[in-house]
Amino acid sequence: MSLPTNSAQILSVDRAAVARSASAKLRALAPQFERTPALIGFDGFIDSIIRPVATRHDMSPHGFTRQATIPEFAARCGAAAGKSTNIELVVEEQRFGGNGPLMASAVGRVGLPVTYVGAVGSPGNASQLHPIFRPFADRCREVVPVAAPGLTDALEFDDGKIMLGKPASLQEVSWTGLQHVLGRERLIAMFDRARLIGIVNWVMMGAVGSIWEGLTREVFPALSKADRRVFIDLCDPAKRTSTDIAHAMEQIRALDRVVPVTLGLNLSEAEQIARVLGVDAFAGSANRSEGQAVRGAAIAIREKLGIACVVVHPREGAGAAQRVGGVGNGVEAAWIDGPFISHPKLSTGAGDHFNGGFALAQSLGLSLPECLATGVAVSGSYVRDAGSPTLERLTEFLGDLPSPERD
Repeated sequence: MSLPTNSAQILSVDRAAVARSASAKLRALAPQFERTPALIGFDGFIDSIIRPVATRHDMSPHGFTRQATIPEFAARCGAAAGKSTNIELVVEEQRFGGNGPLMASAVGRVGLPVTYVGAVGSPGNASQLHPIFRPFADRCREVVPVAAPGLTDALEFDDGKIMLGKPASLQEVSWTGLQHVLGRERLIAMFDRARLIGIVNWVMMGAVGSIWEGLTREVFPALSKADRRVFIDLCDPAKRTSTDIAHAMEQIRALDRVVPVTLGLNLSEAEQIARVLGVDAFAGSANRSEGQAVRGAAIAIREKLGIACVVVHPREGAGAAQRVGGVGNGVEAAWIDGPFISHPKLSTGAGDHFNGGFALAQSLGLSLPECLATGVAVSGSYVRDAGSPTLERLTEFLGDLPSPERD
């Protein structure tokens, strides 16, 4: 450890040693996974993984050169202004998606018992599981469909992705709706069992705020005393107003008063939240490394919100700041370089897998650097394999964490 900086204790991180330590602890803790159940919700999407075509060589399934970057795609769209254009989209596959199912898939595949509640039902019969979610359900202990899934066209590029979402069906998921489907007693029992609680996709679900408030007022005060944590991912709040975002931050503060809350943010989200909070989180970033800048942003945002933990995960790694001990005690912060890869097999869901890995390690009591290492390893193996890692794959990956590639 170094001396405190910006009111936080900055933890020095030996990347390889921390990753090996996380690997060893996860292996040792595997027998305790059954005693660390997770409850995650509440969205659900059917994701179409799409490659935009740049040039067609023939009409066979693979007879094309794809648009490799977002600027290339944007230039093609921009050139159509005042005219028109036709961009062919090749659907490589359809798979289950949504921030909640992808996070839950990561947690369940590693081995925690997962209950999932969300928009994974069939159109016309929301209480019946949609067939595309059956592989996901196999990774969970229990899946409770409460609405039909939304649809996402996920345009994949080497330098990122563009997600075109159609979330109309998700608006049926609300605190009132959950009580109607599950009943208050069953809701309380489900949350009482959970040690990790994931609540994601506030952006596309208009009633997530009502769920936060219902949990704050009616559920968490009624639960047995146990160590449990809530992980929240807003999921790209760019389209929501500053007023909406500020209100969400107040709701998250209120929730943290009854249960420790971790707020997960990618780099763009961290910048947006900082602006709304009036925090100059990235001041002086040009004179700092990316790790120092991101870690500093996590410290500043967490301090402004006053919640238990903020974690920020750009593509190149992850930084976090967390409260140590009770409210008013110290704060510690850390950064770790991730195993960045320039040409992933699949990038849609990488952030959700980071969330799953970080939250899993946090719920098992690993140190902050080990939580960061677990998060980047779950995400890193996912983008290389195009699938969620098992515990064996994760611990192997952590044991020899690849160095980041450079573009």
